[in-house]
Amino acid sequence: MISRSAAILVGSVALAAGLAAASVAIAETAHRTPRTNFILRCVGCHGMDGAGSEKGGIPDFRNYVGAFSRDDAGRTYVMHVPGVVNANLTNAEIADVMNYVMKTFGGTSLPDDYHPFERGEVDQLRAVPVKDIVGLRRDLAASLAKQGIATAGYPWP
Repeated sequence: MISRSAAILVGSVALAAGLAAASVAIAETAHRTPRTNFILRCVGCHGMDGAGSEKGGIPDFRNYVGAFSRDDAGRTYVMHVPGVVNANLTNAEIADVMNYVMKTFGGTSLPDDYHPFERGEVDQLRAVPVKDIVGLRRDLAASLAKQGIATAGYPWP
């Protein structure tokens, strides 16, 4: 019969080994779902509901984000926002997350003829140099406003 302290030690070692194996399994997961990647990489700023924080300078996705999927300039913009640039995802995963965001939060702003982002397009759009992301957004918002398409509030000059 094994002593109580030995049993606790054996149990602790087994638990530690299991946790280590689980963390390796998570780290080695080749592909997480787009929703999981959204939760891991976007929720900290945009929230689970996509509301963002106008006061904090984080745009609201809800019924606005789809407006940026309408043309090359808007599609380029969303590939250069800080959360995408710093996401540490493959371009295929970025395409999947962007499609998740568009379909989940785009609502009335998502065009009827929306075409999903694909890895090849993300490769091309991320290669386009964008020196002033705030200026690009300002120009896009003005262009969309002229077309009667609203964008979320954005406090940056």
